[in-house]
This record gives sequence, C-alpha cells and structure tokens, in this order.
Amino acid sequence: MKHFFQKGKDPSRPTLLLLHGTGGNESDLLPVAGRVDDQASVLSVRGNVLENGMPRFFRRLAEGVFDEEDLIFRTKELKDFLDDSAEKYQFKRNNVIAIGYSNGANIAASLLFHYQNALKGAILHHPMVPRKGIDLPNLSGKSVFIAAGTNDPICSPLESAELQSLLQNANADVELHWENRGHQLTIDEVEAAAQWYKQKFN
Repeated sequence: MKHFFQKGKDPSRPTLLLLHGTGGNESDLLPVAGRVDDQASVLSVRGNVLENGMPRFFRRLAEGVFDEEDLIFRTKELKDFLDDSAEKYQFKRNNVIAIGYSNGANIAASLLFHYQNALKGAILHHPMVPRKGIDLPNLSGKSVFIAAGTNDPICSPLESAELQSLLQNANADVELHWENRGHQLTIDEVEAAAQWYKQKFN
C-alpha cells in the first residue's frame, strides 16, 4: 500500500495510523496527527481503491452503501499491511491508534469490527457503521473517540449513535463528540480528539 512512515521523537508513544477521506491522500491528516501527538510515530496510508480517480479504502455501490465483500477484503489487506509495517519500521504492533476521516474512519471502524487486536484505539471523524448484523470481537481495553455532526448529510446522527452503541456493547470505551456542523472535519473536533487522547494515552 502506498504510504509513508515518520519515526516519532518518543518511541514509547503510540504509532498513529492516518486514514484519509475519499479523494484524499497520505498527507491530508498530518496536521491532525501533529495536534493529537507531536511526539508519536506516524504511518500514513493511501487508499488502494480508485473511485472516478479519487483514492478510497474500499469500494461502495452508492453513497452510504458499502461493497461488503470489498470492505472485508480491504480490511484484511490493511491489517496485514499493519503487521508487516510493524516489523519493517520496528514499532510496537499492539500500540497503534488509528485517526480516520470519513472513508478512512470507516475502514478504521471495520478493523475494530473484524479484528480484536488490530488497533489499540481509534479517533473516528464522521464514521458510519461499517457492517450490520455481525458479532464484534471483545474490545475490552480499546478506547474510541467518535466525532459526529448533528447536520451531517452523509452520516446521520442515528448512525453515529448506533456505532457508539455497537462498540460499547463489545466492551470498548467510547466517547461520542457532537459538533453542530455537517460532514466537514473541523478544528474544534480535532481539538476535542486531542484532549481525549491526552487523557487516555498519556
């Protein structure tokens, strides 16, 4: 997978896995990572799927309708990539925190839905429920921050609340942060995520 790795100043900090939104690339979320933890290593990945020339992490059939088969395949591909990268770049595999926006947040949520130990935690900006009607692994010890917009036209508030509930029912520690905005990534929610991260991982 196209990516870059930046070694952090403090090897004891988590490695931040950056996952962009549709049409983005691996440099999009670097400013966000800097605000969340400027001492941490960063592994930033570009989605392997193109939709009208725009990178994504998995295919969709329509707006808000995921190609489930491709989602499952791409989620495993990303998990395997993380396993290989931990060896290659010498970071602790069990100390990875995902930061994802929109499509990137969805694939991060899918990692949590499918693999017990893919992530230590996640900051999900405007995610949807990746799959419905499946049993989640036991996510005890995992911390998740969800940033959602009350007027988000792509991801309804009901969807955000449902994702929180599903993760909590799998024993994850989840905080749901609301902005009175739409689907855009705002500085206020990034600051809220940074505060949450400092409480959980300092």
